[in-house]
Amino acid sequence: MATAATQSVFSLLALDSPGWGGVMLWGFAHSLQLAIGGYTLGLIIGIGGACAKLYGGPILRDLMEIYTTLIRAIPELVLMLLLYYAGTDALSQLLAALGYGAVDIDALTAGIFVIGVVQGAYSTEILRGAIKAVPIGQIEAARAFGMSPLQVLRRVTLPAMLPHAIPGLANLWMIATKDTALLAVIGFSELTLVTRQAAGSTKAYMLFFLAAGALYLALTLVSNVVIGLIEKRARRGLTRTA
Repeated sequence: MATAATQSVFSLLALDSPGWGGVMLWGFAHSLQLAIGGYTLGLIIGIGGACAKLYGGPILRDLMEIYTTLIRAIPELVLMLLLYYAGTDALSQLLAALGYGAVDIDALTAGIFVIGVVQGAYSTEILRGAIKAVPIGQIEAARAFGMSPLQVLRRVTLPAMLPHAIPGLANLWMIATKDTALLAVIGFSELTLVTRQAAGSTKAYMLFFLAAGALYLALTLVSNVVIGLIEKRARRGLTRTA
């Protein structure tokens, strides 16, 4: 009986049809694409947003404050539905008004955009706080050596603020990997959606959702190792506190 059950499990998780293992790995790869793309876009938005809040004019600072407040106040699922449907429709209409015609935005690009906009608001605040944690004396010394504001930012501020930013940015990466599951509600074939399809087709709900959980757990464990190495490298030369 145990052997038959084991064979049944292996057949359901087989990479080739009629098994669903290959489909789940394909969905997992899509989830990774979404997480990496959205996180990268969010980081770019965060760097720009943090600099705008710290060094921009009053109007730019107010606009960024509105952006970060709205994104952090509205539930992420609502934001994703709003940005996916209303955002893509607005972009298509704008391009059509400019004479480019209607544009069909694929689900992967839209998903990366949605996650990136959400991540950008949190990245902005994390990076703003990290930049403010840099000792002002280091920045003044760089200016005294004749560095331009861009050189100060690139050579002094960003490297010095990295140890302060890594914990928050690492947490955002974990959130990005989980947020990909929310895109199942719009029909994007990431891991959660294909797992639900596999479970619904075979009625083996426990098996497939445990398998999906194992993939997410494996991603988290690998991420923790990589983040630990990055943090260790970024903190080289810093005095340890008790």
